[in-house]
Amino acid sequence: NKGKEKRRMGTSQSKDRRGANGSSMASTSTSAFHYKDYLNMTYPHYIQCDAPPPPPPPLPSSGDAPPPPPPPSSSDSSSSSDSSSSIPEMPTFNVPNPGPYEAATMPCRALTSIDTHDGFRMEIQKQLSPFMLVMHNFTLGTTLPDGSNKAYNFLTQVVDETSMYATTFDPYKKAVSGRLIRSLLGGALTAKVQLAVSPDGGNDQLLTEVDIGGGTWMGKVTYGSMGGGIVAGMNYYQGVTERLAVGGEGMYVAANGSLMNSYTVKYEMPAPSGNGSGDGTDDKDQKGDAIGDAAATAGGDLSGSPSSWFLAQLNPAQGMLNLYYKRVVTPNRVTLGAEMMVVPTLESQLTFGAEFKLQRSKVSMTVDGTGKIQSVVEAKMGMGTESPTLSLNAEVDHAKDSMKFGYGLTVGS
Repeated sequence: NKGKEKRRMGTSQSKDRRGANGSSMASTSTSAFHYKDYLNMTYPHYIQCDAPPPPPPPLPSSGDAPPPPPPPSSSDSSSSSDSSSSIPEMPTFNVPNPGPYEAATMPCRALTSIDTHDGFRMEIQKQLSPFMLVMHNFTLGTTLPDGSNKAYNFLTQVVDETSMYATTFDPYKKAVSGRLIRSLLGGALTAKVQLAVSPDGGNDQLLTEVDIGGGTWMGKVTYGSMGGGIVAGMNYYQGVTERLAVGGEGMYVAANGSLMNSYTVKYEMPAPSGNGSGDGTDDKDQKGDAIGDAAATAGGDLSGSPSSWFLAQLNPAQGMLNLYYKRVVTPNRVTLGAEMMVVPTLESQLTFGAEFKLQRSKVSMTVDGTGKIQSVVEAKMGMGTESPTLSLNAEVDHAKDSMKFGYGLTVGS
């Protein structure tokens, strides 16, 4: 009986264990079921790893696709361009300052009126300080206007940021001349005073000048005494366009009672070198550019560009018309010039000039209508900027059957 009771108790315990395991499995399956429901309710797009992939979306049919937008019509484009072109643009001006009126003809006259002399000239310059320079000028064997054949001048010059003082002393004539230039109002005005004193008093003068400069114009007012009489005058030079400038001058000299006036018109235009069309496609244009590049490589600063320069100046009081022409063939290399003076009588004159700049030298020559030929050769005697400069000049006048030759030397900075 005891054995049967033990077996009965073991059987009931095993049933109890099987019931407990079954309830635990049921609770596990129930909790898994509730977790899937939670995922489906919370994340509707949740896909299980073992779920099959979703089918691809259907391709749209050609009939259902919207047509592309039509291109803009010509009327619309023209209207948009008209609206953009209807907006006014502010004009831009690039008119340079023409400079002083009295210096208007200097670029051409430097080519047609070169300085030739006979005998020997020497100029010694010495820089005493960054602001002061002294200079000695000797002339030997040169026929001067007063009939002498020798001269000596001592010049000293002091320059700072806003002013310049210069004095010249001639011991032979015992004459002293001075010049003072000072900038005022930040460069808007430039005051000049010129003084000359001599023993005989024939060349005494005192002149006061005031230069007034604007963005596109420049003027000057002059007043003083010259030759024992009052001198008063003024000039005005205006840049009209980038290439055109006009001006005029009037002056009254009380010593001889003369009233002088002049009118000037200057026009400058570009003048590309070469004989081609200028668009860079012609072989001649390419050859001209190669020559310019070779000249730039040879030495020197080839700033600027080829240009053609024309100026006309009328002097009604003297009945004279002067015409000037300057042609820059190669910048800082070859420059040509011409001057023609027309007067009512048969004294009209025509002069041609040329200047050739090399790496360490310069050659200038002129030929006029009377057959007079002038030439000057200047050469640096060293590689430094302060090297001495040797000049040789000659003049042959076939009409007067005269010839003269001279040379000079410049030493110093």
